[in-house]
Amino acid sequence: MAISVADLAGSLGPGLLRVLTDGCAGPVDDVVLAEPGEPAGQPGDLVLGVGLTSPAEAAALLARADAAGAAAVAVKAPLAAEVTAHGFAPALVELQPDASWAHLVWLVRGAVDRAGARLPGSPGAHDDLFALADTAAEIAGAPVTVEDARSRVLAYSGPQDGTDPARVSTIVGRRVPPHVTAHLRACGVFRKMARSGEPIAVPAGPGGMLPRLVVPVRAGGEWLGSIWAVARTPIPDARVRRLTELASVLALHLLRLRAESEVARRVSAERLRAALRDGTPPAVPAAPPWRVAVLGNRDGSDVRRDLDLWEAIARRFGWRRPLLTDLDGTLLAILTAPARVLEPGSAGWLADVLARVGDPGLYATVGGPALAAAELPRSRAEAAELDELVTSGRLAAAGAVLLEDAWDAVVVERARKSIGPHPPGGPLRALGEHDAARGTSFLHTLAAWLDHFGDPKGAAAELRIHPNTLRYRLRRMQEVTPVDLASSRVRLALRLQLAALPDGHDPPV
Repeated sequence: MAISVADLAGSLGPGLLRVLTDGCAGPVDDVVLAEPGEPAGQPGDLVLGVGLTSPAEAAALLARADAAGAAAVAVKAPLAAEVTAHGFAPALVELQPDASWAHLVWLVRGAVDRAGARLPGSPGAHDDLFALADTAAEIAGAPVTVEDARSRVLAYSGPQDGTDPARVSTIVGRRVPPHVTAHLRACGVFRKMARSGEPIAVPAGPGGMLPRLVVPVRAGGEWLGSIWAVARTPIPDARVRRLTELASVLALHLLRLRAESEVARRVSAERLRAALRDGTPPAVPAAPPWRVAVLGNRDGSDVRRDLDLWEAIARRFGWRRPLLTDLDGTLLAILTAPARVLEPGSAGWLADVLARVGDPGLYATVGGPALAAAELPRSRAEAAELDELVTSGRLAAAGAVLLEDAWDAVVVERARKSIGPHPPGGPLRALGEHDAARGTSFLHTLAAWLDHFGDPKGAAAELRIHPNTLRYRLRRMQEVTPVDLASSRVRLALRLQLAALPDGHDPPV
């Protein structure tokens, strides 16, 4: 499966590659060098403009790539911005001036191979990180961990003798413990790493934490991660310089790992979108039946940030490969069908997670079971209907709302929408006009009477009037227009028409 130019650039990051013009030549499935006198690639190629020195040369390469049907052309900054690419089908992408063409080839091939893989998950890049961690440990003569910019442990060296409790907790928990993070923040370590690539000496800290040497890992001005060595004694300057050189190699591996992970995420998301949009069988490990959930955040407005938030929550509570994606501005998940089972990724698990998180802004609406891929769009539509009820205030949502728990609200909402704001005949128009002209409350009275099954006491209590007043209003309605309240069909039609009115006389949910 090929990867689009935008997804390729996004997976490698703006510190390396940026799309200047989108073009219309299609996705990328290979990367090639532009050879003089030869066709500039073929359909699906990203053509590298190595050695270009003028806008005219770059424009000529774009024209050759256009004739060959190539997908995109990469030109280094600042020359790329001087090229007029209008009228050419290939996309124009800009490579940062300090980036290496050889490194770009390596990273793009990794991303393309990743996109074409049948299943996400490539152990090669992770194995390389562990090998680099062992190399760093040999250079430093001390135990080493490799972490990303979020203090997550990506790899660690084999020998961890002579380490401290903080290092053990970091490796076991795959994250720096909070009390250690607080100490590092107090020392300004994270601030220094974000601004510079210079090595940092960290003093001993709480809980028996030993001193450390931290070497930031950066590429294109972007902070990607760091090498941490437990340094009981200062590491000689010559070894520190070698660790700094190793950090530049590690930067390439982190870029490739990020690109592969991002490509896998985008490919998986696109497959999920296809399944939710038209019922294409999703490439997921779970077998049907499935359910589709809309994941909501009352405090959120950015779908991408909400996706990161929900993915973090899902992984934190045991769903290792969450099936999440965004579609038409809505965040969606494909769940396994059991509603009352707490297996990670199930509808029951989601309800339990929301209760445990306890954030009143987060909620989920879950459609009915889909017994096959072709039924996923229907489950998605049901989840969307429930979400619309929640966001409009017609349905109270605390945690997860399942279709079987609110099916009646969906039925009424469908009927309300089909009726529209203008009742097709019947007595409501006359009663509404009387209310507007005389200040009466016939419509509210009728809605309350219907909701309380004709019980004058219950309806009067809701309206905060005396039962005799309610009976009087009912008699006055009959004088304004005939209302056959003895007919069950008339009562149902009236209640649905009342719910469809613009000012709303919705039944309680």
